[in-house]
Amino acid sequence: MADILDLEAGTAFVGGGGADYAQAQNLLLKYANRHGLIAGATGTGKTVTLQTLAETLSKAGVPVFLADVKGDLSGLAKPGSTESKLNEAFQKRATQIGLTMDYQQFPVTFWDIWGEKGHPVRTTPAEMGPLLLSRLLGLSDAQEGVLNIAFRIADEQGLALADMADLRAMLAWLDENSGELTGQYGNISPASVGAIQRSLLVLENEGGDKLFGEPALELSDILRVDASGKGMINILAAEKLMNAPRLYSTFLLWLLSELFEQLPEVGDPDKPKAAFFFDEAHLLFDDAPKALTDKVEQVARLIRSKGVSVWFISQNPADVPEDVLGQLGNRVQHALRAFTAKDQKALRMAAENYRPNPEFDIAEAIQAVGTGEAVTSLLENKGVPGMAQRTLIRPPFSQLGPITDAERQAVMANSTMGMKYDKVLNRESAQEILAKRAEEAAKESAEAGAAGNDADLWQMDKEFKQARRYNPDIQIKETSRARSSGGSSSRSSRSDSIAEVFGKSLARQLGSKSGQALVRGVLGSLFRGR
Repeated sequence: MADILDLEAGTAFVGGGGADYAQAQNLLLKYANRHGLIAGATGTGKTVTLQTLAETLSKAGVPVFLADVKGDLSGLAKPGSTESKLNEAFQKRATQIGLTMDYQQFPVTFWDIWGEKGHPVRTTPAEMGPLLLSRLLGLSDAQEGVLNIAFRIADEQGLALADMADLRAMLAWLDENSGELTGQYGNISPASVGAIQRSLLVLENEGGDKLFGEPALELSDILRVDASGKGMINILAAEKLMNAPRLYSTFLLWLLSELFEQLPEVGDPDKPKAAFFFDEAHLLFDDAPKALTDKVEQVARLIRSKGVSVWFISQNPADVPEDVLGQLGNRVQHALRAFTAKDQKALRMAAENYRPNPEFDIAEAIQAVGTGEAVTSLLENKGVPGMAQRTLIRPPFSQLGPITDAERQAVMANSTMGMKYDKVLNRESAQEILAKRAEEAAKESAEAGAAGNDADLWQMDKEFKQARRYNPDIQIKETSRARSSGGSSSRSSRSDSIAEVFGKSLARQLGSKSGQALVRGVLGSLFRGR
């Protein structure tokens, strides 16, 4: 009987292969950062394979991030049990593949964009960047161009875009001052600005605004090990998130981009620095523009030099673009069904991606493998693809299936992440800075009205009316002159209308202010080539 790890040999046990399943199938940790694929039809065992790989990597000291789309993976936080209904089957499988069962729990941190089943996980519009945000909002090319201008000006003027309110305020200012900006930045169509604002409203109604805010997630908080040296398994609650597939995929792509941008080059380490699992991988590429798909392929190709292992999980390998699929050297293929001509073609294509084994027909094996069994091909020495093998995947050591809500809350209560992320931080950012400047402009306009300068007052009154729709919280009292004057009704009306402000006076202030522009990551880039 063997353990699942042999750190001296640098191997991790995946399952038993061969005719009698006694031939060990090992993942070489040195080549785990060459990425991987877990594929198969619904109910064939993909989730259990994901769970066992997460356990193995965690035990090797590798932090893991994965999305729990069905709620099943929370069982990683609790050891399996000999009293489980599956224990007998698991013990039998362990004997077949030569494994010693060692029920144990693993260190888990729960995350949730909505903050319901995990600690809130947030980013900022500034960190996500216009490319990914445009994909999230479903913008056209023209609308994406306007969003790029908003980000560029915010960067140049030192206006932090920390949450959705900041972005809305910036877009409103952009719309009001489009005439003065077009010559420098290009055409800014009011229709495009309006379309972006409507998309933001739809996203907010879906709860997507919860993703944006501070404190933003720091990568160091998911790249942790516990006191025993096990890698932290970060579980993103995704049952609710799957109802917003564009939000789900955009967030995961942002996280991958941040890993690529922030981690140092390490070449080929003895084991990965982190492992990242993309469940429902087809959602990453559905309706994605070619520019985004190209960048995902670029990151998948280059991020291995940062020591990051990326695994794509989907029902069919064809769900993953060919350029990305070519980067996935470790493969676990569960059963595929071939009921239609299209299914049969996909089956043949899946089989062609494996190194042939003279002992069996790969296409037939992919159709015939049972639950918990798969056709595997794991990289061997020098990164050579291993020969295809029918493999019985090892059973998990943690609980198969979800833990209770009370158990989840207990795990969250014991996590240090709650103190850092559970409470929203609302620091001074674009909206607050613009509001403060607007208050100063409002004070100046009130003084102009009190001095009887009708020309200035008329201009300010016009600007206040324009600003009312995007700066509704700023109010000023009537000027003393308006309250005491017996002047014309038109002047009184102008004073009474000075209730909110932004306008061209603010545009002049912003035009004279310089700031340090941000350089975003590969997928969130504002300045790099697309």
